[in-house]
Amino acid sequence: MKDISLKELLEAGCHFGHRVERWHPKAASFIYQPREGIHIIDLVKTRDGLKKASEYIKDLALNNKSLLFVGTKRQAKGVVSEAAKRGGIFYLTNRWIGGFFTNWEEVKKNIEKIKKLRQESLDGTWKKFPKHEQVKLGKHLKKLEVVYAGVVNLTNVPDAVFIVDIKKEESCFKEAIRRNVKTVAIVDTNTDSSKIDYPIPANDDAVGSIQIIVNHLVESFLEGKKVVEKKEGKLAKRQEKAILAEQKEEKVKEVKVEEKSKEEKKRGRPKKK
Repeated sequence: MKDISLKELLEAGCHFGHRVERWHPKAASFIYQPREGIHIIDLVKTRDGLKKASEYIKDLALNNKSLLFVGTKRQAKGVVSEAAKRGGIFYLTNRWIGGFFTNWEEVKKNIEKIKKLRQESLDGTWKKFPKHEQVKLGKHLKKLEVVYAGVVNLTNVPDAVFIVDIKKEESCFKEAIRRNVKTVAIVDTNTDSSKIDYPIPANDDAVGSIQIIVNHLVESFLEGKKVVEKKEGKLAKRQEKAILAEQKEEKVKEVKVEEKSKEEKKRGRPKKK
C-alpha cells in the first residue's frame, strides 16, 4: 500500500504535541520545535514510525498472528471499534480489562460465559426459568458484551497490541511488557516511548490524527490477509485438482478392471455347436 504523505499527516493534525511544560525527555528525538508554548512533532518521524509499524502489522497478518486494538478514551472509541471491525481485528474500547494479558485464564472464563449465555438464550434453556430470572440473565449477558464484544472470538493472549494512548492505557502497556506481547502505539510528546516496540510519534488526542493512523494500520493488516487468502485459494485449487485427478485415475482403473473381467468371461465361455 502507498505511504502516507507528510501533507496528509499535517492536515490530520498529527504534528500537534502537548504544552512544552508537559513534555517527557524521552520524546526529544521526535520533537521538531516548540511553537507558541506547544511542542511540534517532526512528521518525518511520524511517517517513518508509521511505515515500520505498518510493515510489522502486515507481517502479523501474513503469518496468521492475532492483533488487539486498545483505545478506551472518548476520542478513540468509535474510530478504533469501527476500523477494527472492518479489518477483522480484536478490540477493546469500553475499558481495559485488568489481567487481560497477565491473567488470561480468568478472562477466558468470562468470554466462555458469554458464549454459553448466548447459546442458552437461543436454544430455549432460559425459558425453563421464571421471567425475572430470564431478565436477570439478559442483563448479565448485556453487561459482559459491552466490555468483551470485541474479543469474544479471541482464543489466546494476542501476539501484538496497538495502543492509542499509553498514558491512558498504562495498565495495558505494563501487562503487555510483562507477557512479552509486542507493542505498537501512538506516542505523544508527554510519553516515554523507549519501551514501545513500534512507536508512532503523533498527536494521540485529535480524532483526525488517531483516525489516519488507525485506518492505515488496518489497511496494512487487510493487505496481509489478502495475500494469505490468495495463497490459500491457490492451495485449495491445487488440492481440488489433485483430488479430481485422483478420482479420474481411480475411475480409469475401475474401467480397466471391468473390461478385463468381461474379456476373461468371454474367453472362458464355451463355444456354441
